[in-house]
Amino acid sequence: MKQVLGIYFGGLKHTVICGAFLGLSLFTNAQIERVEPPNWWVGFKNPSVQLLVKGDDVGELTPSVESSGVTIVKVHKADSPNYLFIDLNIAPSVKAGSFDIVFKNGRKEKERITYELKQRDKSSDQFEGFNSSDAIYLITPDRFANGDTSNDVRVNMNEKIIDRKNDYGRHGGDIEGIIQHLDYIESMGFTAIWPTPLLTNDMPESSYHGYAITDFYEVDPRFGTLEDYKTLSQQVSHKGMKLIMDMVANHCGSYHWWMKDLPFKDWVNQQEAYETTGKVKNSNHRRTTNQDLYASKIDKKEMSEGWFVPAMPDLNQRNPFMANYIIQNNIWWVETLQLGGLRQDTYPYPDKEFMGKWAGAIMTEYPNLNIVGEEWSVNPLLVRYWQTGTPNKQGYESHLKSTMDFPMQEAIVKALNEEETWGTGLVKMYEGLANDFVYTNPESIMVFPDNHDMDRVFTQLKENIPHTKMALSYMALMPRTLQMYYGTEILMQNTAKPHDHGLIRTDFPGGWDTDAVNAFTGNSLSAEKKDMQQFVKSLLNYRKQSKAIHEGSTMHFAPENGVYLLSRNLGDETVVLIINKNDTAQTIGLDRFAELELEGKSMTNILSKEKIVWERNVTLPAKGILLLSTLNTF
Repeated sequence: MKQVLGIYFGGLKHTVICGAFLGLSLFTNAQIERVEPPNWWVGFKNPSVQLLVKGDDVGELTPSVESSGVTIVKVHKADSPNYLFIDLNIAPSVKAGSFDIVFKNGRKEKERITYELKQRDKSSDQFEGFNSSDAIYLITPDRFANGDTSNDVRVNMNEKIIDRKNDYGRHGGDIEGIIQHLDYIESMGFTAIWPTPLLTNDMPESSYHGYAITDFYEVDPRFGTLEDYKTLSQQVSHKGMKLIMDMVANHCGSYHWWMKDLPFKDWVNQQEAYETTGKVKNSNHRRTTNQDLYASKIDKKEMSEGWFVPAMPDLNQRNPFMANYIIQNNIWWVETLQLGGLRQDTYPYPDKEFMGKWAGAIMTEYPNLNIVGEEWSVNPLLVRYWQTGTPNKQGYESHLKSTMDFPMQEAIVKALNEEETWGTGLVKMYEGLANDFVYTNPESIMVFPDNHDMDRVFTQLKENIPHTKMALSYMALMPRTLQMYYGTEILMQNTAKPHDHGLIRTDFPGGWDTDAVNAFTGNSLSAEKKDMQQFVKSLLNYRKQSKAIHEGSTMHFAPENGVYLLSRNLGDETVVLIINKNDTAQTIGLDRFAELELEGKSMTNILSKEKIVWERNVTLPAKGILLLSTLNTF
């Protein structure tokens, strides 16, 4: 008989067997604190997994496995005596189940853990990633909806209070809040959800956003539990939507559990300086050093090895154990949550050779998944560099399907804010879209009006509602995947404090029981906000079923006299967007657009459902859009 105890590894319960021989003795001081990944699966293409084992003086022990199909290939000691890294090989014949790993000191058994290999729920090629048919709803969970007030405060965590008056404090939004409003998200026409990171950020302050992770295998208990996260994924899937997880390979939070006892002398960048003086350099943020043929070594080093901010230690992906840790962690989450895609934060900042291997490992295991990387550059040549299959002089292959279209976002805002001349105004949108010739797959790129790190688009567009509708409709029709930030549909803004992240991430009205305004139900929502909400709903629900927008050909006509036309076509479906920036209604001749082959065809206004016939001319509303489809019913 042996004693079986339950302890928590990375927030997940595992069985640890501490004792032997008829249960007559127990080890009172268990050495092993955590094993990561906390479990693995059979049936992966890659049969290997590397376990990080953490515990007091565990480096002095010798592990062995009791399994006929699982073998230890190699055991690696770390610089710290409190770690072991164990390379396992899982034979193709191994079935799902558990096996024991025994840790001995000489001949004496010191500890025994039971490790689980699970059966996969579906095969690799059944994981379907987001694509150009999707409209993604980006959520900052702490600011969206508080569905479970019982998890608002955790007294054992560093930040212990909820303060909705503090823009940089925690407000109490959680996973349950998202689950309770999936009907709203679906009804608006969104097909995928991207929450900012939901993993533990046990920092003293201002970590509500989720990007200062202190445990890569644990859901932040103020957001909920792992089971809550799984439920969210299941409910999203049941509604025919996809769940995207926000990953952070570049950094962790300074209160991460390993920062008190780093495994290797090079686990984080600038580690010696951090451990001796506590003073480190921030990144120079010169992202062009990744592509620059003439970049100095010091500029490259300060870019990739500088810390993003002082509270976020910069992970050293050149350390092979760190590299394995990140890759396996991300695969673990894809498999655990049955994800529909990944978003990688600060994509150009980590070691770029590692990022290619990271994306390659994930896409090899999940060939139909998708990953979008954040490259905050307005130069399309820099964004282009990171997309898979793009030729470059360095011979670099990123394996990354999707990048974020910051260049087009800026072009659209400039186009709508500028006065109309031959070289300003709508021509900026026209020329921005014309730059698609540089991209290998422009339809795989993600366009967006705003996000959690930039001013709300309504603020960027000087609170001009017609211009906001122009921007949203244009992005919805472009050959792109579309992402929209929560609240954009109700004109949320941060005009009082431009660039203030706390205000950008304002609470969604109605997400808290005490809110006087409820945007989910429309209660007390202003008429102009309701109008915009209905506009987005009509736009996205048409987009959801439009094959022409998902995969059709694109044609646009150079702007003239403040009027610009964009069209998408596939088979019998043609969608036409005409933007009129003039302050007065305009009647325009249609002869110039003869290439669309629409003459005499009946068309339906997507927003108003009115019918028109495409003949010699059409009247455009003042300062507005005309959005037409050849489909009669939708």
